[in-house]
Order: sequence, then C-alpha cells, then structure tokens
Amino acid sequence: MATKNKKVTPEHRNAKAGRDYFLEQKFEAGVVLTGTEIKAIRQGKINLADSFVRIEREIPILYHMHISEYDFGNQNNHNPYRPRRLLLHKREIHKIIGEVQSGGYTIVPTRLYFRGALAKVEIAIAKGKQHQDKRQDLKKRDDDREIRRAIRRRF
Repeated sequence: MATKNKKVTPEHRNAKAGRDYFLEQKFEAGVVLTGTEIKAIRQGKINLADSFVRIEREIPILYHMHISEYDFGNQNNHNPYRPRRLLLHKREIHKIIGEVQSGGYTIVPTRLYFRGALAKVEIAIAKGKQHQDKRQDLKKRDDDREIRRAIRRRF
C-alpha cells in the first residue's frame, strides 16, 4: 500500500522575540505578499529576527522581515526588505493601539506559517526584557534541565 506524500508547510519562528521580550497577547494576521515572496517563503528563505510592526493611520505594517529574492524570478522580483501590510480586524487594531500607547510595549512577529494557501503572521504585544530578566530565564532553564537529568538517572 502506497503512502500519500503529504506536503509539509514551513513554519518560521522568531527566536529573538522570546529571548528579548515578555510576550503577552498574541494575534493572527494575514500578510499582503507577492507571488515571488510566497515562493521564496516556501523555499525557507526568510528571516524574522529583526522585524517589528508599526501601526500607521490604523494600518499595521511589518518592517524588516527579510524574504530573499526568488531564485527563478525575473527582473520583476521583489525587494527583500520592503514593508508589508498586515490584515487584522479593526477591533484588534484598536486593542493593539491602546496597549502600545499605554507605554512600554511594542509589537513583534513571533512566527510565520501557512494556513491552507494563505500566509499568516503571529504577532505579539511585547515588553522588553532587562539584562537581569534574561539571566533569570537562563538560570531557570538550567535548573529545569538539571531536574530532568536527575529524574532520568533515578529511574
């Protein structure tokens, strides 16, 4: 019996977001992309590390998300760093604006994935971590690792 080839949809995560920010509320947003950008994302040529979201005139825009040019594209290939518009409901936009204007918060993309044929970006309202917060996270992770090792040795 032959098995069906399931197409694996790529998911790209922003590792810096979890390390540098306290992620609070998350939202799912659609992204306005061109055809060559979608093809490049499916090839895995994307970097979310330094990207951020700004809301200008109630329109969320994603900046500095690097999508490399498509290898088989022509002279009309896309600009890798162009700003990309995000699609959110109006009430979600107003909620995000309220949080960011209250102070100390920013909007960062945490992952990009496909739902069906549509590209979606998960964005989070985040507060920046201080150096000591990062140290505490590292210590907690090391302690958890030691506990798991001790439990494994015991059994």
